[in-house]
Amino acid sequence: MSDATSPPPSTDRILAGVALMLGFCLTAPLLDVAAKLASDSVPVGQITAARFVVQCALMAPFLLGMGLSLRVARGRWLALFLRAVFLLVATFCFIAAISVMPLADALAIVFIAPFIVLLVGKFYLGEDVGPRRVGAALVGFAGVLFVIQPSFAAFGAVALFPLGTAVCFASYILVTRGLSRQMHPVTLQFYTGLVASLLCIPVLILADGSGSAVLDPVWPAGRAWLWLFGVGFFAALSHMMMTYALSMAPSATLAPLQYLELPVATLLGYLVFRDFPNALTLTGIAIIIGSGLYMIHRERVTARQLMTERAAPPI
Repeated sequence: MSDATSPPPSTDRILAGVALMLGFCLTAPLLDVAAKLASDSVPVGQITAARFVVQCALMAPFLLGMGLSLRVARGRWLALFLRAVFLLVATFCFIAAISVMPLADALAIVFIAPFIVLLVGKFYLGEDVGPRRVGAALVGFAGVLFVIQPSFAAFGAVALFPLGTAVCFASYILVTRGLSRQMHPVTLQFYTGLVASLLCIPVLILADGSGSAVLDPVWPAGRAWLWLFGVGFFAALSHMMMTYALSMAPSATLAPLQYLELPVATLLGYLVFRDFPNALTLTGIAIIIGSGLYMIHRERVTARQLMTERAAPPI
């Protein structure tokens, strides 16, 4: 009788997954750098649209070359639509924020998304979440206040935009949980880009000539074309690396590595824009990272306890 359980990932696959996750942490902030550079001359709405149009265009050849089907089951379209909407709004809010805020400040606030997912899982979806993880999430929210307070004083209400990104990205993660088990990552990325593009382009057409600072499209000049392409290129590249990393190594191994994105964004923000977080913001970032790592630790402990209980022989 064959064993129905799948074998654990090999060491080589785990190392490859770790390498891909590190690649994500290095390339995802480049998306933010390109978006911030583009925002000097291109409206936020147009940068957001470019992110999804380029992603869709880049994914199409891979989709066809890999022989993946374009068919989508009727029952999955609503989830696909919601996934695209959540990511679209999250992207718009974040680009609007970093157009005036330092990269590290905005990204630190976005990192409360895992805490939101955890709390929604406990109080809305009825998932088994212990008090220690809930406490870590609440401490993480307190850390966000340290980041928002000086940012709000310096930049006004735009400092709250990353909160919108965090809420929408948490919703995006929750929707993706189900779809990722039903669709190939390339197909999922392609359709997310396609649906978001179809939502963005009509809005830009209607806003043409309106004078809106965030939506009225312009004809990019010079390097702005490069920055717009970079937004979509690094978005597609980083998210594909993260998706494949999760298929090669356990999420418990990879989750702590994602926090490397914050120091990378801080370094790039300083090198490119001469932005560096102040002491209060750095304190908040430290609290957020510490709370997130503790929450991951508690998830590992809980998972080990469950495995031990299931492996114990019946009495």
